[in-house]
Amino acid sequence: MTDHHQAPPDHLVINVQHRDDPVSLVTEADALAASRTYGKIVVRGPLFGIAEQRRGERPRWRLLTDMDTGYPQDARDALNSYLWFKAKDETDDPRERRVLLDAVARLETEPLNELTVGDTRYRVVRADEFARTGQGRLEPPRATDADSEGWDFLPRTPSNTKGFVVDHAAAVGLTEGLDRMGLVPVSYTSDRFPPDVLADSRRALRTHPGLVLLPVVFRVMEHKEKSWSMASSQHPTPQDARRSLVYYLKTYLPMTGEVDEREAAVYARAADSFMRRVRSNELLVRGRRFEIARIERMMRIGPAGPEGPRRSDVDDQGPTKIHPTMDEWGNVDSNNG
Repeated sequence: MTDHHQAPPDHLVINVQHRDDPVSLVTEADALAASRTYGKIVVRGPLFGIAEQRRGERPRWRLLTDMDTGYPQDARDALNSYLWFKAKDETDDPRERRVLLDAVARLETEPLNELTVGDTRYRVVRADEFARTGQGRLEPPRATDADSEGWDFLPRTPSNTKGFVVDHAAAVGLTEGLDRMGLVPVSYTSDRFPPDVLADSRRALRTHPGLVLLPVVFRVMEHKEKSWSMASSQHPTPQDARRSLVYYLKTYLPMTGEVDEREAAVYARAADSFMRRVRSNELLVRGRRFEIARIERMMRIGPAGPEGPRRSDVDDQGPTKIHPTMDEWGNVDSNNG
């Protein structure tokens, strides 16, 4: 007989918890207002990173990277480096170092998406990046999004993704719970995707029916006639993205020779004007429209945890040796790179 009182598995549970503290109430109201204005989503495509699961932490996983690379092999290379430096700097035990270096050696020759080293499982994990749209624009930062101050790049704002715990059953507020339920059935549908990509996206709804939202990040986006293009990497706060836009206009464009001296001065004046505004999220210059966009990422979860790369994901790079050879005593062969 079926035990109807048995709790459902964690990857099928969305644990919504009422929160009545002032900050949560304002955040919920801000999210509700944004959903009315920016009611559609645009999925850009996959991002990859590395997650770890230590003994005793199951079923939770912890992200080791920022989930900001577009190719699985870049994530594998990040794991290669992570384990190499762990062997170099975090142990004096030759046996433990040997185990770590054996894992590095495998990653130098095998396109592994999962690897167990000692008591820890490592996995290449996948998330889809998307933005909300409405009224002809991408959703800008919300008033309740964490922000930073000033125009100096240093010190850097700490990552809000690295260290994030992927726990499908963790309690969330009402709005996030509703968001997750609404996103669960979302798959790729655009005819710009090849048939195998569309098929894998539909298949993931069955194999990984759960869904977790990662911390929000921000990008500089340039609005084209019928689309948007990325003009920056992802940033943990809107102000970090604004700084990136100023750098692009005042330093990057002249450095690359894309604009002459006269045009460079126009872009520099536009950047200076942008910096004098208070938390501005849009800039028009020379017929170009730049926006600071609020970017979200959804990670699908199955019975065994976060989804890994799909067969149809672009994965043309091969594994390679990244760091010099090291022995179990920590000696690095600088002539063998």
